[in-house]
Amino acid sequence: MKIVIKVTTCCDKGRSKALKTAAIADGVNSVALEGDDKDKLVVIGERVDAACLTRALRKKINYAAIESVEEVKPEEKKPEEKKQEGDNKKKDEDNTPTPHCCQQPPRCELVSVVYDTNPGTCTIM
Repeated sequence: MKIVIKVTTCCDKGRSKALKTAAIADGVNSVALEGDDKDKLVVIGERVDAACLTRALRKKINYAAIESVEEVKPEEKKPEEKKQEGDNKKKDEDNTPTPHCCQQPPRCELVSVVYDTNPGTCTIM
């Protein structure tokens, strides 16, 4: 099975996260980045759950969309035709969101809890 997932990453760190996330999924035999901007993750494997893999990628790199899922036939290879179709889609899909993978997460505030040793008559259980 060959799965092509469009990912949007801004740096090598995001691409590395995408490759690692896909590589540890069940049934994956090989993972590669393709396309002019290295924005297509090609996963080849047996019984790979494309929806689950895409969900995991969204958690790690914020944007992932399934482009195609197909059975791999060793006798017949036509990657040139599919690349041409993908190039036409790329021109139409310029509205993809910019990932936030390189930004620092927001800082949390430290909050202290004070317990009253004499709660009085009003208590909530």
